[in-house]
Amino acid sequence: MSNEPSQKFQTQDDAVCSKLRMGNPLWFLLMALYLVLCWYGMMVVHELGHVIGAWLTGGVVERVVLHPLAISRTDLSVNPHPLPVVWCGPIFGCLIPIFAWLIVRQTFTRFSHLVRFFAGFCCVANGAYLGIGSFEAVGDAGDLLRHQCPIGYLWMFGALLIPLGFILWNGLGPEFGIGCCRNPTEEAA
Repeated sequence: MSNEPSQKFQTQDDAVCSKLRMGNPLWFLLMALYLVLCWYGMMVVHELGHVIGAWLTGGVVERVVLHPLAISRTDLSVNPHPLPVVWCGPIFGCLIPIFAWLIVRQTFTRFSHLVRFFAGFCCVANGAYLGIGSFEAVGDAGDLLRHQCPIGYLWMFGALLIPLGFILWNGLGPEFGIGCCRNPTEEAA
């Protein structure tokens, strides 16, 4: 028999949290897989935004290219209003995950931290894509600039969305085994 005091956990989640913390090889694998899923999911909702924009403005989508190792794109064969179609990608690419999180946090609270992280990821990625992308005129930022969108709008989008992403991420560390998980409680005296 061991002389070490037994640990009691408040919940089963606390027991899992004590085993699955940063530093555990399984934790690194799970986080890497989740970040890859976030990247691919961000591209999906971003391109869905372009498809919605095309549909709303009378455009015709020819194809959507999604590849995890390349920048995704939506090609239109008919695009009567290119500026709104380009803006819809990053706008809906942030709004869809935010609304998904607002719904999930009310219905599936156990998994809401995953969707909240994803929403923050989409905000940071889309904000950086336009804000920083404007300096080299790449991707959607380049398309917006070619269609006479003032560069300041792209900077404002980035300046609003990147901090919003960080706000969404704030406090999620313990949910992912980073920082202070709840400690096991000692037996009551």
